[in-house]
Amino acid sequence: MEYERQTSKEVPPLERIKNFNEFHEPLSMEEQRKQAARCMDCGVPFCQYGKMIAGMASGCPLNNLVPEWNDNVYTGNMEMAYKRLSKTNNFPEFTSRVCPALCEAACTCNINGDPVCTKENERSIIENAYEKGYVNCEPPKVRSGKRVAIVGSGPSGLAAADQLNRRGHQVTVFERSDRLGGLLMYGIPNMKLEKQIIDRKIDCLKKTGIEFVTGTEIANGKNNQNPAVAKGDEMAGYLTDAKVKNVKAEKLLEEYDAVVLACGASNPRDIKVTGRDAKGIYFAVDFLKTTTRSLLNSNFADGKYVSAKGKKVLVIGGGDTGNDCVGTCMRHGCKSVTQIEMMPKAPDKRAANNPWPEWPKICKTDYGQEEAIAVFGHDPRIYESTVKEFIKDKNGRLKAVKIVKLAWEKDPQTGRMNSKEVAGSEKIMDCELVLIAAGFLGAQKYVTDAFKVELTPRTNVKTEQDSFKTNVKNVFAAGDMHTGQSLVVKAIRQGRECAREVDESLMGYSNLYVQ
Repeated sequence: MEYERQTSKEVPPLERIKNFNEFHEPLSMEEQRKQAARCMDCGVPFCQYGKMIAGMASGCPLNNLVPEWNDNVYTGNMEMAYKRLSKTNNFPEFTSRVCPALCEAACTCNINGDPVCTKENERSIIENAYEKGYVNCEPPKVRSGKRVAIVGSGPSGLAAADQLNRRGHQVTVFERSDRLGGLLMYGIPNMKLEKQIIDRKIDCLKKTGIEFVTGTEIANGKNNQNPAVAKGDEMAGYLTDAKVKNVKAEKLLEEYDAVVLACGASNPRDIKVTGRDAKGIYFAVDFLKTTTRSLLNSNFADGKYVSAKGKKVLVIGGGDTGNDCVGTCMRHGCKSVTQIEMMPKAPDKRAANNPWPEWPKICKTDYGQEEAIAVFGHDPRIYESTVKEFIKDKNGRLKAVKIVKLAWEKDPQTGRMNSKEVAGSEKIMDCELVLIAAGFLGAQKYVTDAFKVELTPRTNVKTEQDSFKTNVKNVFAAGDMHTGQSLVVKAIRQGRECAREVDESLMGYSNLYVQ
């Protein structure tokens, strides 16, 4: 190609761990135009396909009009680029920072070279739109007289709220936390998504007429905050908010014409082995939440966060959240950090049975791991391992963990891969802080019980086939609460689709655009 792929320059690891700021330095507009020029007239733009291939989404689940707005960037028509981008994506300021860029993985340029830096171009479009005043924060001209309650302010809930408000319905979003954004706010660290970016969008949504209510839990009228920490652990105080108001589900059903449940898949998967009750073991999202909240409230002056400073840390889980924990611990100033993963290490290059445009199942070294390598001189990850025991001292605090190697074998009858412990592979590792980042299991039961909605065997909210309707009249479910843990782009798509279905139920038809 005439132009080689270029992305934003990253602040070096040893420099960026000194703070919690975003560490990407954007390309110049001239360079951005060159990168957009790499987008070809490929005939079949898999970048916007967004369907499942070999069990993974190939291309953007939002069906973003990628070739169109890349061409607009190339020709310098940034206003039109924003209009085409915002047609399918309510929150490009979020996705351009946290999305794993499925569009780039499916880019046709991948066949013989490097993909178009679409994620980079997306960020350029939305930031230019804010700078030039293209972002519309005006309320709808006509109101329908219908009221909709959204429970949860994560990407799915916000997308549904935005769409339904555009249609003219009066929308109220309820959030149990003290800040809006759901997992975007407290589940993703500030260096990955600075929180003023969320606040900027929320302020715009408020101007359009959406009402937001924080510190309010919609369920059974009781305080359901039960931090999963050892007795006497200081974390309980950091996570429990005494100011949370409790409103019964029945009240929303009486006062609103429709209710959308978008509370996420917030049940963390636990590691239930001997010694789990030791002080110093926390769920990853709880750990990340205390760090972000303390950062925003006082720049850590209040001390109300679990600190990894000077500690030997073990992160259980090899996914994005586990990497975020590694990066956060590096900024705290941990003494060491190890990340264990049950699965084998992925290959460094595509395997023959993993061709384009499938998602590339290759080993990825993310920012947190890069930082650990820069400081400690080695990759923090240990593969095919799990924790067998947490070891406490006489005061009940964590002092070590016993880990064991795993071997994977295919079941000849089912074809599934099963693990078993490798005899004699047990090892004791000194450790003072454990962060469990092993994924999530589904919706929280007290919420689903309060609304009396049925669940699937995987504890997600059950709906009608190809629908967002629950078994309860006028109650809908969207996002991770509906599908299980997934990506931000999929949550936004769910919110948009759910909004259209809610609109149809209220008005008899809908003109809301989904794709």
